[in-house]
Amino acid sequence: MAQFVLGIDVSKDKLDVALSNSDGFIQAVFSNDPLGHRRLIRWLSRHTRQQPVHACLEATGLYAFPVAEHLHACGHRISLVNPARTAAFAKSELQRNKTDRTDARMIAEFCRSRNPAAWTPPGPAFTQLQALVRHLEDLQTMQQAEQSRLSSGVRVQSVVAKLHQHIAFLDAQSMAVRAEIQQHISQHPKLKRQQELLASIKGIGDLTAAYLLGEIPDFHLFENAKQLAAFAGLNPSQRQSGKWRGRSSLSKIGNAHLRRALFMPALVAKQHNPIVRTFCCRLEQNGKSRAQTNGAAMRKLLHIAFGVIKNDRLFDPHYSSQRDSALSPA
Repeated sequence: MAQFVLGIDVSKDKLDVALSNSDGFIQAVFSNDPLGHRRLIRWLSRHTRQQPVHACLEATGLYAFPVAEHLHACGHRISLVNPARTAAFAKSELQRNKTDRTDARMIAEFCRSRNPAAWTPPGPAFTQLQALVRHLEDLQTMQQAEQSRLSSGVRVQSVVAKLHQHIAFLDAQSMAVRAEIQQHISQHPKLKRQQELLASIKGIGDLTAAYLLGEIPDFHLFENAKQLAAFAGLNPSQRQSGKWRGRSSLSKIGNAHLRRALFMPALVAKQHNPIVRTFCCRLEQNGKSRAQTNGAAMRKLLHIAFGVIKNDRLFDPHYSSQRDSALSPA
């Protein structure tokens, strides 16, 4: 564990920081821009005598990445943590006040107490792909909103005409971004191979494969499929107390973009992917609800995706049975 721990509460325009050492906390505020990041580094050097720190930030949005990348490039250890973890820690510590200043101290205390795993910035190929797939997601959301307005019974013809124009514009933009996504993947052999592997899974097409590759920095960072499912917030969450038994549901503490990308493909896989279909039929026979089987289908699909990438082999619905036959005694 580093001698110095830095908690950073990130917002769009500023960084509230709390540097923890043996004597307590030193706090400051910097602008969340390149000039502010350089001033933060100089401030750290002055107070730590140029020793590396373990800096911890909440992964709440894109505003955290520039300062995290800058600190990492300067040789500091970085942890990007799920805000649900820091919120639970604050609750366990009976924190009553919530300001940017106290949040920075709480994040530093969490970092020193829990020693979260180090984060490594993804490469530019992933960063660009993620920006493209999220832009496409935004365009599709806007298009759906305009379609809803159009079908809401608008009668003014000038408004109807403008809605049609905007929908056509968004559709053209979506097509252009899809083409750019595919071009980007084609220019990187690793991404191209992984898209080919993922698209071999029934239920996952080229676009869904691109979404997965744009939200999962590196499949090989996860030791097993359960860790990847937890990253997506697809691991089951159970609630029970005494004799009361609540229904299990998805934890949803993870990447929401990834869950949205898997929802429709999972519904397709329930019908056309033999492994997912058999799995979901068994769950339904055991009394699971449609929502539970849909969540399980998403998780199963992600497990299969993890398997084809880790093994670098195309999807084979008969692979498990073939392997079991090979291992069984003659």
